[in-house]
Amino acid sequence: MAIKYIPYFPNTLEGQALLDNFVRTKRVLRYRDNEQVVERIERGMPLYEMEMKEKVGVNPNENLIIRGECVSACAYLKDKGITVDLVYIDPPFASGADYAKKVYIRRNPKVAEAIRQAESELDIEELKAFEEKMYGDVWDKERYLNWMYENLMAIKSVMSDTGCIYVHLDWHIGHYVKILLDEIFGEDNFRNEIIWCYYGPGSPGMKQFNRKHDTIFWYSKSDEYNFFDQQIRTSHNAKTLENFKKGLEGSGFISENYDLDIKGKIPEDWWEMAVAGRFPIDGMKRVDYSTEKPWELIERIINASSKEGMTVADFFGGSGVTAAVAYKLNRKFIHNDIGINSIQTVRDRLLSARAEFDILEVKDGVSLYRNPVQTMGKLKGLIVGLRNEDALDKFWEGSIVDTKYGMMPVYLPNLMDGTTRLLDIPLMNRIIREAMPDLPDDTKRVIVYYIDIIDHEEIEQFIKENGNPLIEIELRDLKQVLDNVVVEDYAEWNVSEVQINIFKGWKVEITLFHSDRVNKKIEEINLKGQQQALQSKAKGKEKKYTHITISDEGLETIEWISLDCTHAEKNAPWHSDSEIKIDKLGYVIKNGIKTNEFWDACIYSEEKPLRMKIRNICGDETVYEL
Repeated sequence: MAIKYIPYFPNTLEGQALLDNFVRTKRVLRYRDNEQVVERIERGMPLYEMEMKEKVGVNPNENLIIRGECVSACAYLKDKGITVDLVYIDPPFASGADYAKKVYIRRNPKVAEAIRQAESELDIEELKAFEEKMYGDVWDKERYLNWMYENLMAIKSVMSDTGCIYVHLDWHIGHYVKILLDEIFGEDNFRNEIIWCYYGPGSPGMKQFNRKHDTIFWYSKSDEYNFFDQQIRTSHNAKTLENFKKGLEGSGFISENYDLDIKGKIPEDWWEMAVAGRFPIDGMKRVDYSTEKPWELIERIINASSKEGMTVADFFGGSGVTAAVAYKLNRKFIHNDIGINSIQTVRDRLLSARAEFDILEVKDGVSLYRNPVQTMGKLKGLIVGLRNEDALDKFWEGSIVDTKYGMMPVYLPNLMDGTTRLLDIPLMNRIIREAMPDLPDDTKRVIVYYIDIIDHEEIEQFIKENGNPLIEIELRDLKQVLDNVVVEDYAEWNVSEVQINIFKGWKVEITLFHSDRVNKKIEEINLKGQQQALQSKAKGKEKKYTHITISDEGLETIEWISLDCTHAEKNAPWHSDSEIKIDKLGYVIKNGIKTNEFWDACIYSEEKPLRMKIRNICGDETVYEL
C-alpha cells in the first residue's frame, strides 16, 4: 500500500490536482479509459517506501539510480523537493517487439592457464551465447497512451521551470504521443521535431521505403527555457565557408558581422548519426543492450538544454548511456528503470567511469523477477491451475478449472502497466461493467488478483451493490504469489587469510556455483537447437548444433562478484569494498579497471569480508553471509 499520494502540481484543491485541460484532451484524442486516467491523476502519484540498496562513494552531487516505475520515482523526487533541468526519455515504442540481451557463458577458470597459452587462437564466434528477454514492448494503443499520459504528467511535475524534455519515439506511436505532449506541456511550448537518421540494410522483398529514422519531440515546461546554442554549434567545412564568404561580397542576405569561422552554425532539426556511434572515453564503450542509443545523440541533447551542474534525468534509462554522458559532461544524473538488467548495466558502467551515486529501490510490494515481462511469464507457472483459455477475452489472463465452479476466469494486473497496479472503484467497475458481461453464460466465479488495493471493505461493498449476483468475485493478493518468484542461487566457497608478495588480506575462492534458472535456460536453448537441427536434416540441409555445456563446478555461469567488508547486517545497504567482473572473453575487471588476467575463481579484499554478492550471467543476484 502506498504511504500517501503526492499531488502532481502545487495548484491543488483539497489535495487534488487541478486538471482544467482534460476537456480538450478528450475532444482531440479519444481513447479508452479517459475517465480512469483523470481519476488516477486527481488522486496523485503513489509514494512508496524507498530502500537504499547500495552507496558508491561519498556522492556529494546526490546522483541517483532508481529501480522502479517512472511515476513512483517521480513521487519520491517530488516528495524530496528534487527538480530536474533536462529529461531525455526513450520509452517503449509500442512496436510489438520483444527485446533481449545477449548472454555469454564465461570461460572455466579451472583451465585459465590453458586458455592463456592458446590466446592467439581464440575465436570469438566460438563463444557459447544465448539471449535473455529483458522486456516486451507489447501494448494495445489505448493502454499505452493512458500509461504514457500518467508518466508524462509525473515527469512534468518534477521538472524545473526552465526545464526541457526530449521524447524519443518512432513511427509506431509517435504521432499519438505528440498530441499528449501538446496537451500536457502546451502547444506553445513545442520547440522542435527532431529527426534522427541512420543507415542499415532493409529486409528482402520490401514493398515500402526503408524505415531508418526515429523522431524526438522537444518541449519546454514554459516559454523561458534552457537552450545553450554555443555548446552545440557545428563548424562549417572549408567549401561551405568559401561559398558563404563569396555570397557576403555580392549581396546582403547574410550580415557581414556574422563570424562563421568562430560561431559555426546551430544544427538543423535532422541529425545524421550512426547507430553504433562513438564512445570517446575509456570505459564507456557500448554494452550488450539492444536499445542503447549513440553517445553523440545524447551528448548533443545534453549540451543543448543543460550546463554543468544541472540535473539530467532518464526515466526509462535502459543501458544508462544518458547517465554516463551526463556524468562525463559534469552534470548531475538520475537514472530510473524497472528492469534489474538496466540497473546492473548502468551501475557497472558508472563504476568504471569513477562516478559516485546511490542505488535506490521502490518498495511497492512487487517482488519483480528481473523485469516485468519475465515476472509475468513466471507468474503463470506459480498460480496453481492457471491455463490459457481461448474462449475468453484478452482482458482475462486465463482460467482455473474447479470441480464446484467449473471454469473460473482469472484477472492479473499487467506488471508492465503501472496503471493496473491499484485495485480501486474505477478498475472494479470496469471489470463488472465491461469484462464480465462477455463471459460464457455458465460462469459462476471469477478470480481477481491485485497488487495494491484502495480499501478492501469498500471494494467488497461495491461488488455487493453493483456486481452480477450470479457470478461470485474472489479477490486475491498477488504479492503472496510474487514472494515466491525469486529463487536464490547456490554457492560454495572457502575463506582464508593470505599474504601474496606485498599484498596481505583475505581470499575468497568459489568452489561451486549452481543456478537452477540458468541451467534450465540452457536446457531450453539446447532442446530448441537440437530440434532445429533435426528439422534441417529432414529437409535435406545438414545443420549441426553444438550443445551449450557447463562444468560440474558451474563457475562459467558467474558474471560478477562483490565483497562487503563494511556491513554484516542482511538488510544494510551494500558497500562494495572489492569486486570483480568477468567479461565474455574470461578477462577480469577489478573494481572497474580492465585487466588482461583470466579469472582464477578467487576474489581478494584487504579487510575481512562479511558478505558476498554473486551475479549470474542472466543478471540474478544472491547475497551470502560469509
